[in-house]
Amino acid sequence: MTVGKGWVWAVFWAVVVGLLAIDVLVVNRKARVLTVKGATQWSAVLIGTALFFGVLVAWVGGSTRALEYYAGYLIELSLSVDNLFVFILIFQYFAVPAVAQPKVLQVGVLSAMVMRGIMIGLGILVVRQFSWVIYVLGAVLAFTGIKMFRSEEIRIEPEKNPLVRFAKRVIPMSAAYDDARFFVKTHRGWLATPLILVILVVESTDLMFAIDSIPAIFSVTSDPFIIYSSNTFAIIGLRAMYFVLADAMSRFVYLKQGVATILTFVGLKMVASAWVHIPIVLSLVVIVAILSVAVVLSIRRNRLPAAA
Repeated sequence: MTVGKGWVWAVFWAVVVGLLAIDVLVVNRKARVLTVKGATQWSAVLIGTALFFGVLVAWVGGSTRALEYYAGYLIELSLSVDNLFVFILIFQYFAVPAVAQPKVLQVGVLSAMVMRGIMIGLGILVVRQFSWVIYVLGAVLAFTGIKMFRSEEIRIEPEKNPLVRFAKRVIPMSAAYDDARFFVKTHRGWLATPLILVILVVESTDLMFAIDSIPAIFSVTSDPFIIYSSNTFAIIGLRAMYFVLADAMSRFVYLKQGVATILTFVGLKMVASAWVHIPIVLSLVVIVAILSVAVVLSIRRNRLPAAA
């Protein structure tokens, strides 16, 4: 039974639109860098809203559906947090002014909601028509997790991105940023600023992330509403979370390994689903345990030099 009844979708969209309106009109009235305190408070509101929404899911669909929602949210949130590492590298590579970063992240969040909605719809159609695809996706996820666990460094090479190369050829572009503007008027007419290139890299990168994250949630549920709502609540808080974690990201040295382990786990679970049924409660416990171990080990690692 799907949770996504008409009025539940209406409540979901009312909450999402309300959060986005507050983010744009109140939290981010002008393009600016959020303070750590402000970003932390807003992140707490967004995470709290996502967790409370699980109560509505439990009321409508029962405890199993609620556990699926929470497991999906944790999977997507952990992958989204890991994605912030890449966003930091992109901003550093392009030397994006601090004042422009919130706008880029906002555009990225809105476009990700649309992009993932399309991909989730297509994914559900494919899985329902060809059930064996779930095993292929599981194998791909497990391979991705193992590969991520073994890789030591993320390399950002926008010059090899075909979208960036195409944009440079066809779009008249200025050489410098102009605050958070995407276009500026000059004596040569309207020119795009380098922020256009940044958006193209962020969007194409998010597409690659979605290829991993969306199949991952199929390991815990096939309900379209749970898949999309957990995805949306995970990515909607990325902008605020970026400013909370930007300075602390380097301290979570084992987060990448934790995310890789989660991907491997959900991939193997999907592959083995034809023979072994892993209860959703156990899946949720495993995901929480992996994230907790990654955070604890990172904290202990950071304390070692001080103790030495």
